[in-house]
Amino acid sequence: MIQTMSMDVDGRMGMVECILSENKEKWLESMIQVKNRVIGNNKQKDEIIHQGVIPRLLQWIIDEDIPVELRTESAIVLGSLAKGTPENISCLVDSGCVAVLLKGLSSNNIKFIEACLRCLRTIFLSENSPLDQIYQDPTVVPHLINILSKSLCTQECITTIFSNCCKTAEHQNALSRNGAIAALAPLLCSSSYKVQMPTLKCFAVLCYENEMVAKATATATYNGESIPNLLLRLLSRDKPSEMQMAAAKCMTYLCRGGAIPTHCPTIQNKTLSTLIRMCKKDRTLEENVEGAETLAYLIEEDAVLQYIASISDHIIKTLADYLRYTSVQQINTRSTNRKVINWSNELKQAAFRAFASLGANDEEIRKKIIETENLMEHIVNGMNCDDLKVQMGAVRCLHSLSRSVQQLRTTFQDHTVWKPLMSLMTSGPEVLLPVTSSTLCNLLLEFSPGKERPSSESPRMSVSQKNKACLEVGAINILAKLTSRSEGDLKLNGIWALMNMAFQADLLVKNQIVDTIGTEQLFRLLSDPDPAVLMKTLGLIRNLLAGRRDIDNLMKKYGNQIMQAVVFILEGDHVVEIKEQTLCILTNVADGDEAKEYIMGNEDVLKKLMTYMVHTNVKLQIAATSCISNLVWNEQEGAYSRQAKLRDLGIQKLLQQLLSANDSTLFDKVKSALQQFT
Repeated sequence: MIQTMSMDVDGRMGMVECILSENKEKWLESMIQVKNRVIGNNKQKDEIIHQGVIPRLLQWIIDEDIPVELRTESAIVLGSLAKGTPENISCLVDSGCVAVLLKGLSSNNIKFIEACLRCLRTIFLSENSPLDQIYQDPTVVPHLINILSKSLCTQECITTIFSNCCKTAEHQNALSRNGAIAALAPLLCSSSYKVQMPTLKCFAVLCYENEMVAKATATATYNGESIPNLLLRLLSRDKPSEMQMAAAKCMTYLCRGGAIPTHCPTIQNKTLSTLIRMCKKDRTLEENVEGAETLAYLIEEDAVLQYIASISDHIIKTLADYLRYTSVQQINTRSTNRKVINWSNELKQAAFRAFASLGANDEEIRKKIIETENLMEHIVNGMNCDDLKVQMGAVRCLHSLSRSVQQLRTTFQDHTVWKPLMSLMTSGPEVLLPVTSSTLCNLLLEFSPGKERPSSESPRMSVSQKNKACLEVGAINILAKLTSRSEGDLKLNGIWALMNMAFQADLLVKNQIVDTIGTEQLFRLLSDPDPAVLMKTLGLIRNLLAGRRDIDNLMKKYGNQIMQAVVFILEGDHVVEIKEQTLCILTNVADGDEAKEYIMGNEDVLKKLMTYMVHTNVKLQIAATSCISNLVWNEQEGAYSRQAKLRDLGIQKLLQQLLSANDSTLFDKVKSALQQFT
């Protein structure tokens, strides 16, 4: 009795019971009541879902014998439920809602189609939408494109669905292959802002990092006008700011996709200036972030665009203000997203990315960026931040600035940037490893920062102090592990950084490098199929074998393996640069007091030196002759016996023949070597 009264007082139970019953006359009326109850009320949405209404609504939608008005109301209610919590959407998806609604699009009733599309749009706007369901059935995408032009509602919904369901190259290609470009082009000229905006976003996701689709888009036309020209109109300042930003993003992706040259006026003048304008304080926070991120992407690989941007509208100062963001500085956000956004972090990462691109090539631009107040402190704080995007932006910025020899010798000396960098390499996210290891490569050059000031009396750290600091934080262990990675970029960065660390290092560091990486792994790298890895491995060995005492000490420990490696490379089919580097290693070995005997006692190596002395490539001739010069240098003990042996092998005669060399460097090397013979 109490339950019946409850149903009479509050009609929710009655409505649901009517919907679940077989009383067809009450269905439509009850559906309209449910629709009015759940609009804007998440509590009511939850109750309706928990009472098991969703399967009934899906059953009606899929049953073509049910009156279309009831099917339409069912789709409308599902759309309202989808606008509730993420859990509501999960319930809809788990119930098979997407497949049912997609099937409903085959109806001839436009109102029903629109109701299905509005619900689908809401579902696919959610973060965990089942976007692959759009592509599972090969008939879905063609059908969506076919009904695209039926109404403003279909245009708005389908473009929104496409823009949120295009995440991979396979998705891009599927949409393009089914005629999306030609179908979307007319919508750029729509009179409806709600159609134009998702259409712009659709073109952006279609063209992003997809050369084939970008070029197809750039060459497509509508009413005799190319899509880039249609986009250019939407860049006009009389258009809404959000539209200008979206059009600029499309132009950026077309340019980076190779469809529009960087020197094109629409890129250098219109697109670039629009993005810089979006970074100003009179724009929304979304536009500030999006403008800086897109600017960074546009100019990332083009030095001319970097220069133009750097002198445009005080962009460096504008981006510097991002790093000092306070909530009162900007106009309100337009975002209706429920997720709370940390705008301080968003602005910081965007500024770091833009600075990284601006300073990628030009020393003067880097200098201007580094002169930004407290920039290095901001970078250090960024690397210590717990936000991955901020960390990535800060390291990218540091990597770009660390390309500057001048800044490494000055500004970088005064900041302990290596500490957070090493922390990210040891315990940071895996995705950061490529850029952190690349940055460490730069910081470990011989003019690299001293890592920290050991005392107030010694503001600059020596090379040995630098290397000691690296040992203390375990840099060698980290880098040695990278050389064993399967990813080519990480392997290269590891060996490259070790090569830089070994340059002018003391014997302690050199021994630890070899002991840590292991001779087996070191010589395994000499067989790596990547020429860059091989070249840097040879560079590491060459840097290890520098300084007579170090050469002798290292050759005593690893001489046999080193000579085997040298012979292996010189006998292999390698480019000139690799063989030249190998001959330079022999030249260093020949500079040792005792290490010389590893060459003198190996006639196979001596014969190879003779072969390269008369090689057709002058670089190899110079390298081989330099080695011979070190072997015969008469100020060193045992020079006369070495000269005698080399004379008997015919090397002195070869040197005399080379006196006719046209290359001045080779001539000088030959002359110097001959002067040593007594």
